[in-house]
Amino acid sequence: MHLFSKKRNAKPLPLPDGCTPEQIQIESSICTGEKTIGFYDAAEKKLRYAELVREESDIAAFYARYGLTPNSDK
Repeated sequence: MHLFSKKRNAKPLPLPDGCTPEQIQIESSICTGEKTIGFYDAAEKKLRYAELVREESDIAAFYARYGLTPNSDK
């Protein structure tokens, strides 16, 4: 038994229902400059499945979670 085993490569998650790679947007707070990334819902005018972005690697991790690359949505 290994206490600290290596992580296995996980399969990418499917995109959430009704979301497309074209809907991925990064928003920045006017007050604090805090950034979030998620899928923009034009009908509700807000991000769905939003996550905090602290570093550029967080953006790459968001795309990788869904099996995308940051330039694949443009």
